[in-house]
Amino acid sequence: MTNQEIISKLPYSKPFLFVDEIVQIDENGVEGNYTFDESLDFYKGHFKDYPVTPGVILTEVMAQIGLVCLGIFLLNDTFNRNTSIALTSTEIEFLKPVFPKEKVTVISKKIYFRFGKLKCKIIMKNEKGEEVCTGIIAGMIISK
Repeated sequence: MTNQEIISKLPYSKPFLFVDEIVQIDENGVEGNYTFDESLDFYKGHFKDYPVTPGVILTEVMAQIGLVCLGIFLLNDTFNRNTSIALTSTEIEFLKPVFPKEKVTVISKKIYFRFGKLKCKIIMKNEKGEEVCTGIIAGMIISK
């Protein structure tokens, strides 16, 4: 499965698709990136006159690239429109703000994938290579 095929299988669309590119993916992890468009609606009010990307959105970017893209890759042909990956736990530490127009890179390392549960250690870096957030995210594969 190609990186573009993985992105096309994501169950999201703009403005809630937070994956621009998968740089590298294998059975042990994934690396991808996303650039925050300054026109995204949440910047209008978070914070007034000083737009900062909300932590919940940073968590979503980490989950989409670091967990869902990897899950689709690991499931390969068994992932279809009747399959989804639901978050079961997150533990994220936010270290630096992310601003409009910033490109972030998400690096995910699989901790385990068994019994339909995927757990990953995920780091998000800014364009300077600085860690902006880090944590562990887990999800469960669900068939409808």
